[in-house]
Amino acid sequence: MAVTLPGADGLDRYWHNLRTGVDAISEVPPGRWDQDEYRSGAIYCRRGGFVDDQLTGFDPAAFGIMPDSVPGTEPDQLIALRTAAAAIADAGGLTTTDPTRVGVVLGRGGYLTPGLARLDQRVRTAGQLTRTLRELLPELGEERLAQVRTAFEEALGPDSPDAVVGLVPNFAASRIANRLDLRGPAYTVDAACASSLLAVDQAVGELAAGRCDAVLAGGVHHCHDVTLWSVFARLGALSRTQRIRPFHRDADGVLMGEGTAVLVLKRLADAVRDDDRVYAVVRGTGVAGDGRAAALVNPDPDGQTRAVRLAWRAAGVDPAAPGAIGLLEAHGTGTPNGDAAEITTLRRVFGTAREPDAVIGSVKSMIGHTMPAAGAASLVKAALALHHRTLLPTLHC
Repeated sequence: MAVTLPGADGLDRYWHNLRTGVDAISEVPPGRWDQDEYRSGAIYCRRGGFVDDQLTGFDPAAFGIMPDSVPGTEPDQLIALRTAAAAIADAGGLTTTDPTRVGVVLGRGGYLTPGLARLDQRVRTAGQLTRTLRELLPELGEERLAQVRTAFEEALGPDSPDAVVGLVPNFAASRIANRLDLRGPAYTVDAACASSLLAVDQAVGELAAGRCDAVLAGGVHHCHDVTLWSVFARLGALSRTQRIRPFHRDADGVLMGEGTAVLVLKRLADAVRDDDRVYAVVRGTGVAGDGRAAALVNPDPDGQTRAVRLAWRAAGVDPAAPGAIGLLEAHGTGTPNGDAAEITTLRRVFGTAREPDAVIGSVKSMIGHTMPAAGAASLVKAALALHHRTLLPTLHC
């Protein structure tokens, strides 16, 4: 496994932060946004999980990438590549595995990422700006309008044709496969907050069907675009107290995060045979939807209950049996409706009479909601907890 998450540039630091309860939430770093975007009133929350301090030391040449193409490439593609390589190294390598039978499945959202945002401004916004000025201030003249457009485009930074391929949204998995010479299936999936766990489900299916012998699965999300934040602000989902408190009675919303987490999955017998590092075993997965629920943004306990029960059925374990569960790493967004729905689901599936050492937690209290990467960040946490036989803290509750 490997991660690039708020406060953690690798697995060792992530484990340290999890074990000691480090709160990696911070103010929006300087340079991320124009401060005028705060003053507009569209964003009332200024805190989240950021990885700015974890991005130093990336060597494009080590992956055969031309340095000139790096500045214009979407950061998530390069971060995912570096994290995937680290996950393979942590597993002990894939030297004994046929590369034609190694796949890559990543959860990634269709959000407006930094490179695409700049391209959209260069291609569309610059034209809209000059047209509006021409209509409102015709006295400026064409020469002055051209100067305005040039100044606007120059403020966006250099435009490198070499970086265009780095702006294709679904190339995050393909770039990993290309640079690491993995020749099995390579694709991204988008199921909102469930994206990276759906990627794990897809990987399990590839392994169980015998189509692959190893699959890199996880999620990537490096999009703190102010437009995305404004969507959640309009929904009232961001915490006004600027603290994410999963399952606390006074929880008032989520904090946005970013990050990447990648896991190397193999059939257990193959991993043991190859003397790989094994943290945990995935016994079952479950996927379900809410159907015609009351609202798209309010999770439905019926759909959640079906998904959890499907996973336990696949694992061949009764979730209500004594000693069946010791740790439940939850979604735990800190939104009142989301947390209430999740607690309802857990009561239905696991019952209410539990052993005193069975605990529930959410890593979002430490790193924020990493959106498509959230499930993978949680799965890595749960696997580390199991591997080290340590129950980990959840903050602010």
